[in-house]
Amino acid sequence: MAVATAIAVYFLIWWIMLFAVLPWGVRAQGQEGVEGAPGTDPGAPTVPRLKAKLIWTTVAAGVVWAICAMLYIKGLVTLDGLASVFAFPTQNR
Repeated sequence: MAVATAIAVYFLIWWIMLFAVLPWGVRAQGQEGVEGAPGTDPGAPTVPRLKAKLIWTTVAAGVVWAICAMLYIKGLVTLDGLASVFAFPTQNR
């Protein structure tokens, strides 16, 4: 796997994992009974804990990326194999 491809795949996995991690532990202002700033939505989080979520996203994405990379490097998953699963045309080599 080329370095640029590995970085691109990691970035995609990281971005998807970010949206999976963002809702973890969120407590809305309405749930806490806390008056938020005027004009804010009652569903806005009281303490978003973004730094911790970015760290968890990086760790989780690293684990998922390592698993995907090992499957690709060992040849257990190939692009032609994925194409046939999703019924895309493959290149004859």
